[in-house]
Amino acid sequence: MKRIEFLKNTLLGLGVISTAKLSALEHTNDTTEGGVSNQQVGFNHLPSSSSNKIGNMIIHKANTRGHANHGWLDSHFSFSFASYYNPDRMNFGALRVLNDDIIGEGRGFGMHPHDNMEIISVPIEGALQHKDNMGNSYIISDAEVQVMSAGTGIYHSEFNPKVDEKAKFLQIWVFTNKQNATPRYGQLKFDKSERKNKLQLIVSPNQNAKNHLWIHQNAWFHLCDLDKDKVVSYNRFSDKNGLYVFVIKGAVSVNNQLLNERDGAGITDFNSLDFKANSDAQLLLMEVPMKW
Repeated sequence: MKRIEFLKNTLLGLGVISTAKLSALEHTNDTTEGGVSNQQVGFNHLPSSSSNKIGNMIIHKANTRGHANHGWLDSHFSFSFASYYNPDRMNFGALRVLNDDIIGEGRGFGMHPHDNMEIISVPIEGALQHKDNMGNSYIISDAEVQVMSAGTGIYHSEFNPKVDEKAKFLQIWVFTNKQNATPRYGQLKFDKSERKNKLQLIVSPNQNAKNHLWIHQNAWFHLCDLDKDKVVSYNRFSDKNGLYVFVIKGAVSVNNQLLNERDGAGITDFNSLDFKANSDAQLLLMEVPMKW
């Protein structure tokens, strides 16, 4: 995938450009950038100057992420997104997008389309008001998690309903294992005490789940709040999967590697991992297929 094709696909996916406005992009000569060919984009998540690979772990330090500040929206990108393009950071297996967003007071995204992607939103602070063309209109808070199976196509908007507080949330996209599914919306409130020094399952492939949400992918997401010096163990669900850990707050050690706030790490070829909190910490663990 050339960089220009990446930009076109991203802009269309965000609903900020129409197909009628792409003709100029079609004729853009974008075969090199900084002396590096863009004819192919690697999807195996190879290390680069902004990635540190140690054994079976690839580390993305917080200050190496992509960044865009539009005033009303301040975003950091763990993987290539919008104008941030890094051919070595396209995805980690089926995990395609991990955006760390701050939306200004009373601001937000207007109606825009998605299709054939599993989209998970994890509020960290504040609230988001969701509306879509299926008739859903809900506010999600930092105690809740939202999923959308975009399927054949969905339009939605996201706004910060509070005029005196910013909204902070993680926006996550996962490649689906079921193309052109019927679009679907899900939202669930979680008891935060159930993640205190233990793993709380928030997303799985289990369509009959009652205490968590589900998506069209063999993926499992957990949240965990660890007190300093506490340890939590993670056992992999499938040997075909890898685990991407994102440190929302604090600092933890895994595989003798220190991860600080907003650091991310992708880990493969393991059965069990121990996470030790170097300070009070909050973690998001995302187990996803490396091939799908």
